[in-house]
Order: sequence, then C-alpha cells, then structure tokens
Amino acid sequence: MRMAHIIMAYKDPSQIERLVKKMSHPNFDFYIHVDSKFDQEPFEYLASIERVYLIKNRKKIRWAGFSFTKSLLGCVQEVFETGRSYDYINSMSGQDYPLKSTRFFYDFFNIRPGKNFLAIEKYGSRWWEEAEQRVVEYHMTDFDFKGRYTLQFFLNKILPRRKFPYGYTLYGSNRATWWTIQADCARYLLSFVEDHPKIQRFARFTWAPDEYLIPTIIMNSSFKDTVVPDNYRYLDWSQGGPNPKILTVHDFESLKKSDKLLARKFDIKIDTLILDMLDKITN
Repeated sequence: MRMAHIIMAYKDPSQIERLVKKMSHPNFDFYIHVDSKFDQEPFEYLASIERVYLIKNRKKIRWAGFSFTKSLLGCVQEVFETGRSYDYINSMSGQDYPLKSTRFFYDFFNIRPGKNFLAIEKYGSRWWEEAEQRVVEYHMTDFDFKGRYTLQFFLNKILPRRKFPYGYTLYGSNRATWWTIQADCARYLLSFVEDHPKIQRFARFTWAPDEYLIPTIIMNSSFKDTVVPDNYRYLDWSQGGPNPKILTVHDFESLKKSDKLLARKFDIKIDTLILDMLDKITN
C-alpha cells in the first residue's frame, strides 16, 4: 500500500517538518501546498527531506471559500501528474499530528483495501440544521471586492433559495474537510468536477464547501458502498465558533484514549509539550 499525503499549509514550516518526520515511512510521500498569499521561501527547505515535495501550482485561498476545495483538488491532480502510483490519497492540514504510530497508521489502511474514509452526516441531521444556510443562500466568501456582503444580502432577499444541482442528497460534517480516499475514487472526483462546471459554479457561492462538496459527490456515486463514515480525525468543537479548539496538554488524556488516527489543531507557538507527550505514546 502506497499513500500520498497532501498537506495544506500557510505557516510554521518547522511544525510541518515535525509532522512529516513523525509520519515518515518508505511508502508515504508528502506534498505540501503553501497558500500563495504567503511567502514559500521559508518552506522550501522541506523539499530536501526524503519523499517530501512542494506543490508547484499554488493557489490563493480564502478561508471558507471554494478556493480551498479547488486548491485541494488541484493538489490531487498534481500528485497524479507526477506519474507515481498510489493506492490512497490522504488530506491533512499543517496543524495535524498523529495519535497512533506510523506503523499502526500504515497497517490500518493496508488491511482495508478498497475503502474510502469520510466524515459524513446525511442532509437532515442535526449538523445540517445549522449548516443548511451555507447551501440554500448565496455567499460571497470567495470574492474580494468592496460591497460583496451588501450584494450578498440583497441576493438573498430577492432570489429564491438555492438547490444543489442534479437533485443530489447532501452529505457533510464539521470534520469532512479531511479524508483518506482510494486513488480510483480521487480520479473519479477530479473528472466529475471537471465535467460538471455547474457544480463548481454552485459551490463558489456557498460557505465552506470543503465540509460538504467532496462527500456529496462521492456519496452520490458508485463509490457510495465503499465509504466508511469516519475519517478518523479528532477535532474538538466544544468552544463553539467556526474553528476547532487548539489542542494542548490539557487534552492529552482525551487524545490518548481516542481511536482516531490524526488530530488537529495543534500550534507550536501555543503548546509544543503536547506533541512531545504524543510522541512518547506513538513511538
């Protein structure tokens, strides 16, 4: 089993260095996308690490905009263009860190061939009660012009509620941004988005499509029956708001007991000790 890890990053290259070295494995390659709003020079030394590559086709990302999902799909495309063969594509952020040993991580997927791991909740669930507005209303999050939110207000006043194209059932969750999918599933995803520009136009006017678009496409495809409804990521949303909690030493016991493979968010400027503590239980 061979896996390509895509890391979406914008800060703290030393934290990313620690992540890739911790997860180093002969069958793991790492592809780092640095948001083009930020200088890539501080990250360039990472490419000197074995099996680490910097994504060349960098994109400018607007938080909660379609630009993130589009950039992530662009990374998948670039991975395939290398000509290297992979069984799985795994998406991560630069603030992830493993909760299990690399050997455990490898074995977990190696003994589950043909499965796709996505955090999903079907439309109508409790999460969708709050998230519904992100798809039925117009959002100008991915645009950068003066008065865009005034325009957004009036669009939602005068236009009817939006409907996802093709009558698809929606799937997503507040953990759905990050996933591990088969290479064949990833190729299907790329070709589907390319062949259905209506999907792209719809998503561009929604909020945080990274939390629903990819699961929705996969769950309305022939890959549906291969989906394991868990991405095995630990995130703590207990503080409320649009971002998960920064994990610290106070979260160690919960992390230690978790059956998840990865956790986020960690920040070495806030707490490095938690990573040292995790290292001791994942060696």
